Amino acid sequence: MLRDLDLRLGEGATALLGPSGSGKSTLLRLLNRLADPDDGRVSFHDEDVRSLDVLELRRKASLVPQLPAPLAGTVADNVRYGPHLRRQEVEVEGPLRMAGLDDSYADREASRLSVGEQQRVMLARALALEPEVLLLDEPTSALDERARAGVESTLAELSARSGLSMVVVTHDRGQAERLTRRIVELHEGRIR
Repeated sequence: MLRDLDLRLGEGATALLGPSGSGKSTLLRLLNRLADPDDGRVSFHDEDVRSLDVLELRRKASLVPQLPAPLAGTVADNVRYGPHLRRQEVEVEGPLRMAGLDDSYADREASRLSVGEQQRVMLARALALEPEVLLLDEPTSALDERARAGVESTLAELSARSGLSMVVVTHDRGQAERLTRRIVELHEGRIR
């Protein structure tokens, strides 16, 4: 539960840091309308998110979940999913490369990949929407050290190269410092 929160997230990379239960994931869910606030207002480009088309908002502020949840089918099917909903075509190779996967992954069954590879597929699926902001909920929590380092490297490169804004939920201060320039600490639903 968030309380008395007054926060402006600008362009660039921001980390939401805090222990489990501090409200980090709740805030992320509010940012792309997986939940609506009981009180107050959440804005995107100075517009109340409740007044925006939810699918368009989720295209612009695309969520990468904590645990990979690939759709049934190939990696290419997963990457095409969001654009397909908008009746758009996407070249799968671009988002795959941006997520750190080569073209050979396109025809692989997504459910048969390692957890680290599946997390990269989730990232590619989000990037296929050409979002303005990536919302990353503990993007490396289910990964081993090597896979975590690879995903972090990919995220840092994306942020530096493309200018893509990111909001990264983490409980790891080191990760927050490696991936972002601004850290917002939450504790019991409030900014510390």
